[in-house]
Amino acid sequence: MEIDKRFEKFIAKHHVLTLATATTAGAPYCCNAFFAYDKHSAAFIFTSDNSTHHAQMMVANSRVAASIVLETRIVGKIQGLQITGNIEPATDEEKKLYIKRFPYTAVADLTLWRLQADMMKLTDNTLGFGKKLIWHKQE
Repeated sequence: MEIDKRFEKFIAKHHVLTLATATTAGAPYCCNAFFAYDKHSAAFIFTSDNSTHHAQMMVANSRVAASIVLETRIVGKIQGLQITGNIEPATDEEKKLYIKRFPYTAVADLTLWRLQADMMKLTDNTLGFGKKLIWHKQE
């Protein structure tokens, strides 16, 4: 299933996602991360040092969830994206994409990851109250 352009339009307006990880025993944790989006593969590229709690959790359990939200008090403008997928190390091409979005990181020692989305749900009240668009990655 092709990704609806409304997903890409929403994603392009944001630069921080909240990443939810869990241990193999199910203990949850979340963090925030700047991201770049690869629309060709539906992958979210972000950086996190291997020593962080959430990175260690991702290595132990690569199944994660994430969200991106527009903060507003106006009900008719509410928008938010929920994502599920798997984490793996980012590629060299994805590193270039990340640096293009955040040029100041070109001189940093980056440990980059990719969240390969397999499901995205966009809630968009600008389309009608509680309107949801859902995308699933085809196998």
